[in-house]
Formats: sequence, C-alpha cells, structure tokens
Amino acid sequence: LIAGLNRRMMKIILALALIAYIASVWGTYTNMRSIQEGEVKIEQRIDEAVAPLREKIRDLEQRCVCLFSGHASCALLVLSQKYPPVKFLSEKDRKRILITGGAGFVGSHLTDKLMMDGHEVTVVDNFFTGRKRNVEHWIGHENFELINHDVVEPLYIEVDQIYHLASPASPPNYMYNPIKTLKTNTIGTLNMLGLAKRVGARLLLASTSEVYGDPEEHPQNEEYWGHVNPIGPRACYDEGKRVAETMCYAYMKQEGVEVRVARIFNTFGSRMHMNDGRVVSNFILQALQGEPLTESEFSLPRLVYGTGSQTRAFQYVSDLVNGLVLLMNSNISSPVNLVRASRSAPTLDWDTVKAAAFLTESVLRGTQRNTPYWSLLGLSKVWSVSPHICSQTSPFLLHISLNTAGCPLLTLAPPACSPADALRLLRPSDVFPRNLFERRTLCSSPTVSRSQIQFLPEAQDDPQRRRPDIRKAKMMLGWEPVVPLEEGLNKTIQYFSRELEHQANNQYIPKPKAARMKKGRPRH
Repeated sequence: LIAGLNRRMMKIILALALIAYIASVWGTYTNMRSIQEGEVKIEQRIDEAVAPLREKIRDLEQRCVCLFSGHASCALLVLSQKYPPVKFLSEKDRKRILITGGAGFVGSHLTDKLMMDGHEVTVVDNFFTGRKRNVEHWIGHENFELINHDVVEPLYIEVDQIYHLASPASPPNYMYNPIKTLKTNTIGTLNMLGLAKRVGARLLLASTSEVYGDPEEHPQNEEYWGHVNPIGPRACYDEGKRVAETMCYAYMKQEGVEVRVARIFNTFGSRMHMNDGRVVSNFILQALQGEPLTESEFSLPRLVYGTGSQTRAFQYVSDLVNGLVLLMNSNISSPVNLVRASRSAPTLDWDTVKAAAFLTESVLRGTQRNTPYWSLLGLSKVWSVSPHICSQTSPFLLHISLNTAGCPLLTLAPPACSPADALRLLRPSDVFPRNLFERRTLCSSPTVSRSQIQFLPEAQDDPQRRRPDIRKAKMMLGWEPVVPLEEGLNKTIQYFSRELEHQANNQYIPKPKAARMKKGRPRH
C-alpha cells in the first residue's frame, strides 16, 4: 500500500514538475517576444530620431565641400538644395557607371545625362582642368559619388561601365605638362582597362580627332590612319590618344575586354573654360570684351595662326553626350567619329576666319535684336544660285547684316549695312594675295565691340583641315547632332556673358594657373 502511494505521489510530482517546466518555457517565450517587439519599437524610434540627424550631417558635408571649393554663397544655398529630376530604374536596369574626368566640360554634362537617366554614377577627377562646381548640384544624392583621384594611380571599385574621359584636351593645358598628359593617356588608360578586366565592365575611350593629325585625306573616315608628327609640341596628346586606342584593342583581343572608342571633334557649350585656348571660347570671350581677336586677358596663345584658312568641325556638347551614350550601349567596337554634319557634305567645316566672324556677329545680334540678318540657309542659297558673286566678294559670315537698302549681295558696302561697318571686304593686296580667305576681315559695330581679326605666325603642327566623315555613326548608331549651330552658340555666348558678369561682381570664377619655372631636375 505504501509503495503504491509512493508511486502515485511520484507521478503527481513529475506531472507538476512538467507543468511547471512548460509554464516557465511559455513565460520565457512570451517575455522574449515582448522584448523583441520592444526592440523593434526602439529601433523605429531611433531611426526616426536619427533620420533628421543624417540629413543635417549630409547638409554639413555639402557645406564643407562648398566652402573648401571656394564658393562663399554655396554654403548658404546648399541646405535648400533640390536635385534635378531623376528617372527611377529597377535594380535590373540601373547600372553602376564610372566617369573619369567627370567634373570636366564634357564629363559633367555626361554625368547629368546618366544621373537623370537613373543610373548610379561615380565621378573620378583630379581637378587639373575639372571643377567641383560643374557637378556640385549632385553632391549628396544617393546615386552620386565624387572622388578626388588621379587615374595614374590604380582604382578599386565595382562598376558596370567606364567612360574614360580623363585627359587635358585643350592645347594650353596639355602643353603645360606634356609628361603628365602622356601619363594620363597611357598609364591612366592602362589602369582603367585593368579595372574593366577585373570587374567585367565595358570601357568607352574618349579619343580625339587629333589621332588624324594634319590629315592628307578628306574627308576622314575611321579607316584613315592619320598623319601625325610623333615629336612635335602636340605629340603628347596626339600620340597619347593613339597609344590609348592601341591598348584598348590589345585588351579586347587578348583579355576579352569590351571596348568602345569615340573620336571626338571640336565641341562647345556651357562649362567650357573661358581660358582654354580653343577657337570658340577665345573668340566669344574677346568679342564680348571688345578686344582684338589675338590674345585674351589671360595671355593665351594667339588665336588666328597663319592664313586663317584652317578648318574645323563643331558640335554642341549635348549632341556629343547623346552620341557617347549611344555608342557605349551599342555593339560597335571599332572607332566612331562624333561631330556635326551638314546636309550637302559629309561634314560642315569652318575656317578660323569664318568662326571668328560668326561669333562676333552673334554677339552683335544679341545686343541689337532689331537688326535683321542673313541666315545660313539664305547665304547657302545665294552661293548655289550665284557662285560667281561669292567668289568675287568672298562673303564668309554665317550671319551678316542684311542690306537695308535692298541692294544685291554683290554691292554690299559698310555704309549700307546695318549695323554700320559690320563687314569690310578688302582687296587681295590688303592682306595676303595668295589665299582666298585671307582677303577678308571683320569690323564690328563701333557701338558694340572693337574686335578685329589679326593674322599671326602659324602654330607648329596645326592641322590645316578637319573634315570628318560621320556616315558610320549615322548608319550604325542612328546618331547625328540635332542642336542647331546658332542655338548652341547662342547658349554658349549667354553662358560666357554670365561668367563675365560674375567675374565683374567679384564672384567665384576659377583663374588660370600661371606657368611656373621648375628648378632642378624635373620629377617624372
């Protein structure tokens, strides 16, 4: 009996112990659950409290960047900064894109295009010619990153596409430090190709029309090998780009790297350096300032070399950017010329006298809006109907004053033109009798500008004629410039006017670096 009672007691005790254990486990579970719920609520409260702090930290970073970059007024505006509209892309469609030289003239416009298309953009620039203010409107955006880095040094980053634009592009800049220019175009390109190989990215090289040198074949298609002086003053840039192209195709053949090569011709637009020594920027600047078209206030190299009959092809920067994006996303691995073309010829090329005259007249047009002008189309019609008139008088302005008396073009004379003295046609003996374009000069209206063209000794290795063939870009990319030349130049003139106004008001404008004499053995 006692043994039976003991067994029952043991069972009851075991049952009670089991119930107590289950109750303790349940209590522990409920406590843990309540703790987790409490932690989630705490995390939410922390996030809510930290979010404004993060925004303040981001604003402070932007203010610091602006202050260190020299913008006194930027720090006051950055707290209320609003970004340009950005397209939303899914993870599948959004690309991680690296732009070397992305704070420069073309690179910053390419950054705008890719950012607004919804991609993640990383800009790398050493700010030799690039400027922070070209991309400062993106600083703080979640899809944008700016890195102060020289492509001569290796870069470790995960990207899908690489736009390699890093290199000085204007003669004063690449001649200022030819060794640095060579390093950027060779070692820098090698580093970017190595990066593309490691991460499996596609690389687009921004090459140049300078690979054709002073061409002996017109027009120049992509199969033309060029005519380049390998030891001349421009060789650091010309040969640097040629070897960069060679390295790209060597990596493509040996390592399987996807490469695209764009041969870029003269480009103009906003964010150009006013003192970069290019024909468009120099002529606009000097026409606005009313100076002779020889040297700018920054003591730049002379503008019109030799006879002034050299020709160039031009395009607006937005057209170039669209071409670069199309080329990057295409299946074309061979080089492609990117430049404006005319309807009647493979490309529209200008001699430097034409460019100077047109730009000066464009400035005049902006200040004398009531004055009628000949259009380019109208002038071309005159040429097609009466070529002997043009051959006799050599009217080379893309916009010349309309004769208010209704006289034919052959009888145009300064007293009959509006504005007065807008065009002066000289006898052959007045300038250089052996060249057609050397017989003309331009005198702007005395009430607007005193600019006049002056002919100076020809620069060494200066290409005489640039007339590219862009049929490949048209047929295989479906690309050609769409911004009218007049519209693009007017935008550029307005930009330069604002820059000069800011400069006059003592606002921030980057100053050119004076050449420094190096003592001792130069560092390579």
